[in-house]
Amino acid sequence: AEIRKSRDNARLGQTLDKLRLACQGTDNTMPYILDAVRAYATLGEIIDVMREVFGKYQEPTWI
Repeated sequence: AEIRKSRDNARLGQTLDKLRLACQGTDNTMPYILDAVRAYATLGEIIDVMREVFGKYQEPTWI
């Protein structure tokens, strides 16, 4: 909670936007994920961006 209060939210938003663009394109997403981590993004925030682009995985159901 303390880190969220002290992080640079403008920088965080920029890194998450860049991650979103990388997910929409063909770029390797790992450098963008690492940039988001360096900006103190939470795992949930990173996953939310990826889920927006790729959707939520649904395991196939076999009957």
